[in-house]
Amino acid sequence: MDKILEQTLLYDFYGELLTEHQKQIYEDVVFGDYSLSEVAEEQGISRQGVHDLVKRCNKLLQEYESRLHLVERFVAVKRQIEEMKRSLQEAAEPDREELTRRLDKILEEL
Repeated sequence: MDKILEQTLLYDFYGELLTEHQKQIYEDVVFGDYSLSEVAEEQGISRQGVHDLVKRCNKLLQEYESRLHLVERFVAVKRQIEEMKRSLQEAAEPDREELTRRLDKILEEL
């Protein structure tokens, strides 16, 4: 998975577990594409402090994912749904029952 997409998904799922200060700096650097120096000057901390905080946030988000696996499950479910949408478009009537069972299974997993 592309690094920016991974960071975005991790932040979407676990970002609320960061402090407001961590969220602001992380958003500015990762999503706002501000330089470390720009964020450091705005926040009144060192460039190294910004770098360390972003690195620490990435580690925290990864740790949450390693424990909860929410992003992993989301990506798997999304992939299954996309496959079934393609199959459903091409399916004959008898196959639609199988696809319905697969959809029911996905719904149970959610």
